[in-house]
Amino acid sequence: MSALSILQNVSRTIGILFLLCYFYQLLYVPVALWRRHRVVTAAPLRRYAVLIAARNEAAVIAQLIDSIRQQDYPEEYLDVYVAADNCTDDTAHAASEAGATVYRRSDARRVGKGYALHFLLSRIREERGDQYYDGYFVFDADNLLAPDYVSRMNEAFSDSCPVVTSYRNSKNYGDNWISAGYGLWFLRDAAFLNAPRTRLGLSATVSGTGYLFSREIMLRHGGWPFHSLSEDTEFTVDCLLNGEKIGYCGEAELFDEQPTRLGQSVRQRMRWVRGNMLVLLRHGGRLTGSIGGKNGLSCLDLLLSMAPAIVLAVCGTAAGALATVLELLSGGQPLPMLGTAILSFAVPYLLLFAAGAITTITQWGKIRTSPWKKILYTLTFPLFMATYVPITILALFGRVEWKPIEHRAVMTIRELK
Repeated sequence: MSALSILQNVSRTIGILFLLCYFYQLLYVPVALWRRHRVVTAAPLRRYAVLIAARNEAAVIAQLIDSIRQQDYPEEYLDVYVAADNCTDDTAHAASEAGATVYRRSDARRVGKGYALHFLLSRIREERGDQYYDGYFVFDADNLLAPDYVSRMNEAFSDSCPVVTSYRNSKNYGDNWISAGYGLWFLRDAAFLNAPRTRLGLSATVSGTGYLFSREIMLRHGGWPFHSLSEDTEFTVDCLLNGEKIGYCGEAELFDEQPTRLGQSVRQRMRWVRGNMLVLLRHGGRLTGSIGGKNGLSCLDLLLSMAPAIVLAVCGTAAGALATVLELLSGGQPLPMLGTAILSFAVPYLLLFAAGAITTITQWGKIRTSPWKKILYTLTFPLFMATYVPITILALFGRVEWKPIEHRAVMTIRELK
């Protein structure tokens, strides 16, 4: 068998594997579109600590704390703590002036959000003890919360649901195709992955910010031991392996600022890709071994959604491009080859466009930008996702490190709503 035939077979095999890995997510769509009457059950008032790890966030952190102070949840049951982590600006002063309890942290060796969260929990436990708070919220400094956010999360939080994540919207969706690409992905993650997972009795996944975890989980770990490049994925894996399901509360709406510069976006997503791969290498065997257990389907779902799409896309693109070059060098006809190449790119584009379009249509009223931008950025969504191919290659072979994201979208929740 020639090298060309081998590459063509490899490309087809990768395409089949890709479909097998992700076809099941099509089943989530009708589940997500099925509108159920929301049943609200009376929930006891619980005492929560809000954890914010902030590095040079003086421009935006006061607006987050203000949105927390404006919650319809009793203020005496909600305390805000900020770790001013290796800051060189006025983050600590801005957070303190806004009403938060602030602890300064300086550690140039152990850098990252996970270390800051552990530091914050350690200080809280020293001053309040282990039993004072029922649960802990985690937010990024650029977030804003809808006024009923905590109340809705409190309704979803229970002994059987010790971790709850929320609906992640964007502050700056309409800035450009990059911020819109992020925003549309997070909306799809909430409405068409986490929502149907929860309705089917599966576990949702935590995505960076906007989630709540119980005191018992904190005590089990003695703080926050998740310090990888993707601490949110690591935390999700830990929950599943310990038999816990992560709940999803679509009524609790959080607003997040998305990057707008390509270089910044590439660095961030390189970290996500490398982090997910490392988590997969470290825990993939245990997740696979747990498929027959209590959270078996959730473990399988997480395994399929963590890395295969990106890795298969990179391998498939490389195999297809190399096969095309070899065929051309061996005397293949340019026009038929051009048609095949166009088709190989058109099919993924149309699939991604369909995913973006159904998300845009169903979440139309929640996307805060003009109608023409909603349509335009649905068209560019597949291009945003396509950038994951070179990003994955860079993540595999380049240098990846944690760096803070600069935030510029300064607004209050009143301006946003």
